[in-house]
Amino acid sequence: MSLVTDEVRALVGTRKVYTAPEPFGAAAGRYFALAIGDDNPIYSDPEYAREQGLPGVSAPLTLITETNQYANLPMAPDGYAGHSWHLDIPGTRQVRGGNTYTFERRLRPEDVVTATWEIHDLTEKKTGKGADMLIVHSRATYTNQDDELLAVNEETIIFVSIGATS
Repeated sequence: MSLVTDEVRALVGTRKVYTAPEPFGAAAGRYFALAIGDDNPIYSDPEYAREQGLPGVSAPLTLITETNQYANLPMAPDGYAGHSWHLDIPGTRQVRGGNTYTFERRLRPEDVVTATWEIHDLTEKKTGKGADMLIVHSRATYTNQDDELLAVNEETIIFVSIGATS
């Protein structure tokens, strides 16, 4: 049984765009660094950051990929409040296949970020036990108010048929 129906195939090229309502600000980077236990002074000391060749304080690189902070999305029943494709593939379970991040430049306090997510590919495979799998590949590009590329997030989500026999 193919998990790639016409409805699923039509998802390729689907886009979702989220723009922050304001600049990130220095506090966001400083608080995120504290939350993840990173005490690098480039997140809190403008003079130190300039000595490192930066125009001022920065934020930990992964802060930009936390789309939930500016997507203004409702919380899901499981507590997640970030970007999701909300794909419901009957008879499957969803598994996270992973993320690959490429950071082009550091997030600055004055940056107003736009995240543009797009489904760019679907692949069908079988597990070692013969269960059908649908692999959804999506990409998020993060740009600022000047359309400068800040980061790229390649994401893989896998849907595995439930109840397949070996």
